[in-house]
Amino acid sequence: MEDFLDTQRERLTTIRRDLHRHPEAGWTEYRTTHKIGRELEGMGFDLTVGKDALDSNARLGVPGVEELSRHEERAREAGVPEDWLAKMRGGHTGLVARFDTERPGPHVALRFDIDALPVHESEGEDHRPKSLGFRSENEGVMHACGHDGHAAIGLGVAAFLRQFEGDLGGRFTLLFQPSEEGSRGAVAMAERGWLDDADYFLAGHLGTSVNELGTVAATTAGFLPTTKLDVRFRGRAAHAGGEPQEGRNALLAAVAAALHLHAISRHGDGETRVNVGTLTAGTGRNVIPDRAEMQIETRGATEDLDTYVAGEARRIIEASAAMHGVETEVEVVGRGIGAVCDEEWPGIVEEACEGAKFVRCVLPEASIGGSEDATIMMERVRERGGKATYMVFGSPLAAGHHNPAFDWEEDAILVGVEAMGRVILHLNSP
Repeated sequence: MEDFLDTQRERLTTIRRDLHRHPEAGWTEYRTTHKIGRELEGMGFDLTVGKDALDSNARLGVPGVEELSRHEERAREAGVPEDWLAKMRGGHTGLVARFDTERPGPHVALRFDIDALPVHESEGEDHRPKSLGFRSENEGVMHACGHDGHAAIGLGVAAFLRQFEGDLGGRFTLLFQPSEEGSRGAVAMAERGWLDDADYFLAGHLGTSVNELGTVAATTAGFLPTTKLDVRFRGRAAHAGGEPQEGRNALLAAVAAALHLHAISRHGDGETRVNVGTLTAGTGRNVIPDRAEMQIETRGATEDLDTYVAGEARRIIEASAAMHGVETEVEVVGRGIGAVCDEEWPGIVEEACEGAKFVRCVLPEASIGGSEDATIMMERVRERGGKATYMVFGSPLAAGHHNPAFDWEEDAILVGVEAMGRVILHLNSP
């Protein structure tokens, strides 16, 4: 297997850098989906793309028609063929790749997220993607969480399945999931039924709380259930000098809400979070602002705690709107739940990785301290009797996740491929 990994290093690094240079945010991953799909086509996988891979009605936080059309046109200009765009049109990105050995064995499902973040990437010369020429070409969008690496790991695992198919039995389903950021995409793939008869489910992440290259955490704890909300305030515009009394100030309502949201009382039963991520309002300095929009999120150590914070958030938003005489609308655009990994996985991963070249240390567990919509897939598998885990592939980081200077060590791709590949072989052993 070591020779196989050595032959994959340059290919997977090149793929990662190409994806990093062309990042796409959730539900707009048109070029990304096509790039991944063409790689998988070359390996002979059975592909289901876009509209057929998702439950369209289960998607959350889909951008508006105008924004989607703009990204589709960019993908067309980047060379994505019309037949692929037709499958993905309207924000139906992502794909599922299947491989059946036609021999007895388990159904193993693996998930790899592919979307980027609305982050302006660092232009500093000490930022490696900048100095090596693969900084984001889509200004204001960046792979600031390692999903370019996750996609590369997925393609490495796909190549592993083909390389070692003679040693394998059963079926394999690889889900290249759109729109993980904001906890929007997993439910749409899960509702399509891909996981309903899976015996094993694997997912993972680069970095997070594990910073040493070659270290793999077999399981992850500390997933925070989360609710993502879009909030709109609608007031009445008026001349700020001549008739201010005729106005209803949506900006002030939004500001009041933003300040008081961060004053939500902590809860004695566990940790909670709230964050106002964006606030836009108004049209001009001499106009009473008649509109304001916020993007916020809540989190909690349990679903009850997240429900508590989200409920308090709604109460504060509505009270702030009433205080300023404006109307408000709150829309849930993302949802993540809690999950646990099955207790067998530390033993499985440690035994599978004995004698590995790139995996040098296996930790039983890591703590993520954040949210992940892979939890929806994990629990769907576990509810039906399967076993699920979420691994962490360690890497030193140039800066934290979601930071403009975020970067990681590219050999972590080989660590991820080796860990998942060895686990797959182990699950196929008698």
